Amino acid sequence: MHAKKILILDGHPAESSLSRTFAKTYGDAARQNGHDVRLIHLSDLQFDLDFGQGNYHEFKPLEPELEKLLQNFEWSDHLVMTAPMWWGGLPAKLKGLIDRMFIPGRTFDTRNTTKLGFPAPMLTGRTARVILTSDTPGWFMRLIYRQALIRQVRDQILGFVGFKPTRFTYFAGASEPKPGSVDRWISKVARIGAEAI
Repeated sequence: MHAKKILILDGHPAESSLSRTFAKTYGDAARQNGHDVRLIHLSDLQFDLDFGQGNYHEFKPLEPELEKLLQNFEWSDHLVMTAPMWWGGLPAKLKGLIDRMFIPGRTFDTRNTTKLGFPAPMLTGRTARVILTSDTPGWFMRLIYRQALIRQVRDQILGFVGFKPTRFTYFAGASEPKPGSVDRWISKVARIGAEAI
């Protein structure tokens, strides 16, 4: 197994969370197996969340922290993102980061299109793992919500810019986990981190 360049984005806006624990757990396990890991916490980043324009011609320049993070995306072979599901979507700060940082000319190319007519992705050749926490039971997420957030992140966000495949790990009942659940979840994250998948 060759060493991977792994970017881990703890996508929880708080300084202390399960998402942060999972990000650290994955990173520690990956490092122990020889992978090059960079860990970024969303809570440490300061930037304007508002894209602010209705087009891609006059968007705001990236703040230094967003520019550095985008360079880490470009550096990586494999992205790991940990995040909670809030109100059926990503936290506002994480969504704002995506709105601001995934810009044309860096993550997708509006001058070139795919066979389906979409802008050509510019971050191809990379894989991703998304670790989501939620209070929505897994069966409800699948049958009723039809995995809407998972499809959005996989297809309309990460897949749009080139990350394929994107694998998901989903932990339900995160606000008040049953006894032993968190330990089991941490063990699972450590296993997938050791395999860098």
